[in-house]
Amino acid sequence: MTRARRAGMLGARVPDFAALLPPAEASLLVLLLVSFLAATLVPLASEVWLLALLAARPDLWPAALAVATVGNTAGSLTTYALGRLGRVAVDPAALASRRAAWLRRRGTPVLLLAWLPFVGDALCLLAGWLALPALPAACWIAAGKLARYAALVWLFFQA
Repeated sequence: MTRARRAGMLGARVPDFAALLPPAEASLLVLLLVSFLAATLVPLASEVWLLALLAARPDLWPAALAVATVGNTAGSLTTYALGRLGRVAVDPAALASRRAAWLRRRGTPVLLLAWLPFVGDALCLLAGWLALPALPAACWIAAGKLARYAALVWLFFQA
């Protein structure tokens, strides 16, 4: 089955949504914004936007994958930064909590799970609050986000 036919089949499942998408550059910008907001506490589903964009323009998959990953990672890093800023307003005794101790023991690789709904936001916030190293945190967050979006893109083209 050709890509065009697969895209047409998925497009047939979401015709109204795919038809509402703006031109390619604007679609990628919207995807960036939605991906960013979805990684914060705003309840958005960036996956829906990614799949709708792929249904309308399957040729944009590399750019869409990169843009969704960058936007979602930036949103999680914003949550991380808020955790770091909130550190001054929190009782230092709270740093000894069970959750904080668990994350401190396991370190930044746990942030590979930052893509998980609800749990990911809390992990990023707590990592910032614990002042875990920013560069490794960013790398682990980005790796998790990329893996999730890459799996979605792969599944899209398998359908």
